[in-house]
Amino acid sequence: MTSEDEVNRKYKVIFIRISIVGLLVMAFLGYGVYWAFYDMNRLPTGSYLTEVKSPDGKYTLKAYITNGGATTSYSIRGELVFNKEENKSKNIYWNYRENSANITWTDNETVVINGHTLKVPGGKYDFRQQ
Repeated sequence: MTSEDEVNRKYKVIFIRISIVGLLVMAFLGYGVYWAFYDMNRLPTGSYLTEVKSPDGKYTLKAYITNGGATTSYSIRGELVFNKEENKSKNIYWNYRENSANITWTDNETVVINGHTLKVPGGKYDFRQQ
């Protein structure tokens, strides 16, 4: 191997290492932005409004109103509770500029919250992602 080949190999190794570190930093920052601004598990608790059970009693949807302070409007948070399973409850609805919750179950796995239709347990509505 010539000294020129050794230098090129050294630069290639340095480039690969810098690229890997850069990608890891970007991935970490991307996850941090998601966690800080879009994770539905970090929503404010709010004050209890109402709750409605599904027709088969498998789920309960609880609605909470949150006050964002003097500079923002009220928001509604919908929390799905699993009645017959040992699953942790989860947030499935978050909408801004609402101060009431109109909840209707159309069947055992479909709920309408203030005009937004969701299939439970997988569906969710978050105004920040619309």
